[in-house]
Amino acid sequence: MKFAGKTGNVKPVLNILGVLVVAGILLAGCASLPKDNVNVQVMHFENLHATRYAEVFLVGGNGLTGNLRANVYNTTYLNGYNQSNKDSVPQALAQAVNPEELKKQYDVLGVKLNGPKLWMLDWIDVPVGVERDFNGLKARWVAELNLEGINLKDEAAMSYHPTTIERKTKFGYNRGTMVYLIDDAEGNTWIMKGFEQGLKPTQTYEDAKNLGSQLKLPDGWKFRTRVLDEDLVLIPATGIATIMPDDHFNVYDKTGPGYSNYKP
Repeated sequence: MKFAGKTGNVKPVLNILGVLVVAGILLAGCASLPKDNVNVQVMHFENLHATRYAEVFLVGGNGLTGNLRANVYNTTYLNGYNQSNKDSVPQALAQAVNPEELKKQYDVLGVKLNGPKLWMLDWIDVPVGVERDFNGLKARWVAELNLEGINLKDEAAMSYHPTTIERKTKFGYNRGTMVYLIDDAEGNTWIMKGFEQGLKPTQTYEDAKNLGSQLKLPDGWKFRTRVLDEDLVLIPATGIATIMPDDHFNVYDKTGPGYSNYKP
């Protein structure tokens, strides 16, 4: 079981899982990734709402042909996290991540720190693999992405473009949680699961409710908030989820029949 897997159109996945932008990194030659997806075990993470997390991407494969893939490592519940600080990626540790140093250490084509972000959901069931130390920032393997044929520098084209992803991970939002939703022109509802902060945060969790006036939504789309009156669980019935980024690199999942127990 994987947190992320094969996609129909992989470009948006880079934003969905954290904006894998390897700008300035020469993706040439070949490199193998660490075999960190062996002996994975499903872990349950709870009380995640508004918790800070980040991900580290190790990029490997064949940079000459564009047949690339990435190991994804997530910091949730690590690096001094507790229920009081709700922070699995302290700022000092995030800033200490050195992509060029890690690129040499792991002999890969590129390295990218994704985030930090805030979880907007309440709990997750996710398979995890090997835990690594990235210049002091600890993170566990949670996914392997197929990046074949991707232009890693083309961010603008990714926003508001849905894609499919193979996933059995469960995402949960509890009754009473404030959720952040986008309704598209076709009547689909998308729910935010990760709120982008980045290395130089300019927005807090409280600012999320104001996104409606900041997002460059396509015509006929709208942003809204809602307090859930019943638990919401996202797990795709077919094992294929549909996901989407906005233009601020926040992450959304499609809801409704086949994707969640109801459409909020």
